[in-house]
Amino acid sequence: MIRGTKWLVAALVAGAPSLALAVDPLLHDLPAPEPPPAVASPPAPVPESEDDLADLEVSEIRDLGPKPPSAEPPGDLWQRIRSGFAIADFDSSLVVQQQKFYAQRPEQIQRIVDRSRRYLFHIVEELERRRLPTELALLPMVESAYNPMAYSRAHASGLWQFIPSTGRNYNLGQNWWYDARRDVVASTSAALDYLQSLHDMFGDWHLALAAYNMGENGVQRAIDRNRAKKRAADYASLPMPKETRRYVPTLQALKNIVANPAAFGVELDPIPDAPYFVIVTLTRDIDLGLAATLAEMPVEELVALNPGHNRPVVAAAHAPQLVLPNDRAEAFLQNLERHEAPLSSWHTYTFKAGDKLEKLAAEHGVSVERLKAINGLAPKGNIVVGQQLLLPQKGTAAASEPLPPVFSSPARFAAYAVRQGDTWAKIAAAFGVRVDDLRRWNDGAELLAGESLVIQLTPKRTVRKPAKGPASSARRPSAASPSPRLAAPATVVRPSP
Repeated sequence: MIRGTKWLVAALVAGAPSLALAVDPLLHDLPAPEPPPAVASPPAPVPESEDDLADLEVSEIRDLGPKPPSAEPPGDLWQRIRSGFAIADFDSSLVVQQQKFYAQRPEQIQRIVDRSRRYLFHIVEELERRRLPTELALLPMVESAYNPMAYSRAHASGLWQFIPSTGRNYNLGQNWWYDARRDVVASTSAALDYLQSLHDMFGDWHLALAAYNMGENGVQRAIDRNRAKKRAADYASLPMPKETRRYVPTLQALKNIVANPAAFGVELDPIPDAPYFVIVTLTRDIDLGLAATLAEMPVEELVALNPGHNRPVVAAAHAPQLVLPNDRAEAFLQNLERHEAPLSSWHTYTFKAGDKLEKLAAEHGVSVERLKAINGLAPKGNIVVGQQLLLPQKGTAAASEPLPPVFSSPARFAAYAVRQGDTWAKIAAAFGVRVDDLRRWNDGAELLAGESLVIQLTPKRTVRKPAKGPASSARRPSAASPSPRLAAPATVVRPSP
């Protein structure tokens, strides 16, 4: 903790924490991280006077995980996972096929394991806290190959592959700034909530897993049909799509390999049974590139831990949490304290009548192609009056520094600022969406001039030329503009000693 500044410090442990069925080819394969060295947390300074106490504001201290003795090295997380296996084994020829498939591709297993070591400890902690079978920690291997950027043809996203509607049902918000389906902490909580509810519904883990893949209504209909014909209603007996038929066998194959890797000629590198990451809650916007610099780490690794951000800036008003490796938090805090320049080099701008992307790009020293990539616009995509853009501040490195690949992919959402005279129907027509969908995406929003709406896009959707009408010249307060250094920029969520 740093003295002399009014930091709000909340200390808690946030544990780190199939082949992908279909992964968007535009999304990059995340690099394998180096295991974090064991770093002892420095002791908190002891205030020497009442003046010191005034500068040391501690808001909350919570512990979300066990505190292993610091003198003992962490154990192997794989052994902890094996000891929590609790789902009945499933035997079939499909299990044997999947075991052979993975055993013949050890390099593929290694890539999945390398990606998983960022997130696996957090997931295991959550499973044990809920008293759920630890086999479920292997489910993202089936769903996404542990790639949080995985995106399927059905528009499922993240480690746990939530489709948009199910994500919203489980409080995974999706907007222009952020997609919580890719947030490792939020999506893990949602996935385990969903799996628990499915198990409560069917009373059987194999059926719950089938429902996770094909939907609870599909599984229930299959059960009802079999019972009407006086047939068995277990997983092996139900009619189901080919993908679902292989779903439980694939998980079982991975479980068997993890249980006894040597039997399949597979080597599983140890994963430390210790938290991989901590969470910092921001009170002001910060560029992801700057955050990586302050944390003294590659920006690609920072993005791998914060995959939910759709823009190259962390907007504190929309998604204030920043995940950092356990051993990088102290450097981040110290460097942030010394940093006097603005934390963000971006600002939001509302596109007005008469604006041209080419002119805006030239004024901000950036190419049109880069401007479109920053804002998730397809190369031939259009823009409407009232749509919001993220623009680099003139003369900053934001106009030219390389973007991580995640920010070069087409966006799933557009941001739109309501103008005088707008109606739900007019806005829906401009973006080629249904009024009912537009209302649902913006539940509770009012059509007031300047109000920001979210429009969900598909890769093939383009917008129509907007109808003529009065343009709003008001520029909304920037969610990504640099702010004066008036308050502490972050509440840090720190590891327990």
